[in-house]
Amino acid sequence: MNNKRSQIVSFSIIIILYAVLEILLKTGNLSSLFSSLLIPVCCYMAAAIGLNLNVGISGELNLGQAGFMSIGAFTGICVSGMLSGVISNGVIRLVTAMIVGMILAGVFGILIGIPTLKLSGDYLAIVTLAFGEIIKSLVTNLYLGMDSRGLHFSFVQNKVSLEPGGKMLLNGAMGATGTERIASFTAGVILVLICLAFVYNLMDSGSGRAIMAARDNRIAASSIGIDVTRTKMLAFVVSAGMAGAAGALYGLSFSTLEPRKFDFNLSIMILVYVVLGGLGNMTGTLIATMLLVTLPQMLRGLSDFRMLIYAIVLIAMMLITNNEKVKIFIEKMRLRRKEKGAGNGEN
Repeated sequence: MNNKRSQIVSFSIIIILYAVLEILLKTGNLSSLFSSLLIPVCCYMAAAIGLNLNVGISGELNLGQAGFMSIGAFTGICVSGMLSGVISNGVIRLVTAMIVGMILAGVFGILIGIPTLKLSGDYLAIVTLAFGEIIKSLVTNLYLGMDSRGLHFSFVQNKVSLEPGGKMLLNGAMGATGTERIASFTAGVILVLICLAFVYNLMDSGSGRAIMAARDNRIAASSIGIDVTRTKMLAFVVSAGMAGAAGALYGLSFSTLEPRKFDFNLSIMILVYVVLGGLGNMTGTLIATMLLVTLPQMLRGLSDFRMLIYAIVLIAMMLITNNEKVKIFIEKMRLRRKEKGAGNGEN
């Protein structure tokens, strides 16, 4: 019942906010600063939902979410660039780029998960953090171009020789430049809704219950026939795929994107969204992501105290969301409201 209520609240928040923001956009009542944040917020939400599946539901500390987003972002940009001469419809190219980014990130999730998911705790966190930095380093040193002869690439220095009319897709440390911006706020909202629906359905399925059983007690789960490694792998790969799709959407919302954008700080920030929203709590993750992404911009007028206030809000949210007395008080209020509603029904 609680899970059903959480689903309704999560979907309602996204749909209502989308309707309100679309009206503000159409009427020109939303500033350009906040308009520019709409797609990134959706991308961070999708990545945070995936990470919450990995950290909150599966119980594994993953610090490589920025690496998977990076794979999705630059894959999506390359796919869109390669298809630009064949498919003129931006929506089709965007969907194709997101699907390919999701699949490639999921493949990397499998490759990383096979040797690392036997680890746990700090060890897994260190390995996934290192993976994110490796991906950033590889993209920083990758030069990729396309002409009539096909794709050409080199590492470390730009030795790509293209025919006249050829196009560079990736320029090493400069990343992707001159990208056609085909991402949209509507696509971001649809991605968030799909991620929510997938995670909630997974949690209600037998596989989801197996993931939670393996999280709570590996030995007990193994004793009743649950393949712990397989369940952990499922959560890890799904989380990576969601980050890849979010990264593709994110990459196609900018005309220029540098690899350094996807450093370990981004992984930490996405983890902060998940922890502050509550492990396993998708509604809380959505609210925490929206608040923490937009708060620094709302405090921009307080230039001298902006980050101080932001830090205070982070600490306050952490104390409140992890305070047992607050949780008990909220539960009592919920039960009291339920009893009151039942009493009114009887009358």
